[in-house]
Amino acid sequence: QVRLVESGGGLVQPGGSLRLSCAVAGSAFSINAMSWYRQAPGKQRELVATISNGGRNYVDSVKGRFDISRDSPENTMYLHMNRLKPEDTAVYYCNADLTRTTERTRYRTNYWGQGTQVTVSS
Repeated sequence: QVRLVESGGGLVQPGGSLRLSCAVAGSAFSINAMSWYRQAPGKQRELVATISNGGRNYVDSVKGRFDISRDSPENTMYLHMNRLKPEDTAVYYCNADLTRTTERTRYRTNYWGQGTQVTVSS
């Protein structure tokens, strides 16, 4: 069984910083890529940042302010969010693109975290 455990988030003033964490718990998997998504009220979920062996990618609105990183031995991903703006307010979800290995097969699948609220307000 594999699950993603998110932590971090909260209320911060504009211009402040927060760090989100996402740990992959379980066994018999390898990580292909991990991503952060966010969903603001009344809006569609959008991809914020992705990290993989191919590098790191960000949506234009967070470039230069957010930094995605990964602690491979701990299977944990982080999102360092700096110079936060009110428009960054959303529920943030982590996503993991994994390859699972069983006795009989290997397969690729996706997992989602439970979501964590980030509110930027004075």
